[in-house]
Amino acid sequence: MFLADSTSTSMHFLDILFLIVAVILIILSLLQGGKSDGASGAITGGGLNIFAKQKERGSEKVVSILTFVFATVFFFLAVLVQVLYYI
Repeated sequence: MFLADSTSTSMHFLDILFLIVAVILIILSLLQGGKSDGASGAITGGGLNIFAKQKERGSEKVVSILTFVFATVFFFLAVLVQVLYYI
């Protein structure tokens, strides 16, 4: 009977965690609304209040903070996976 090496065929805990964080980061990025009027606003001059102070409030702020946190976790997991698997 062939017994496969568990380190080469199965996913490690960090790999699974890395994928989960990546999916959550993608979902949070898609939940964020656009912060500009787009190309049409640039052509027609619709975005003249570029330097106006616009604070995020409520759910927009929560999604923005969560996106930053998960992006930071994603970065450190990427570095950790590289360091642990290629030593």
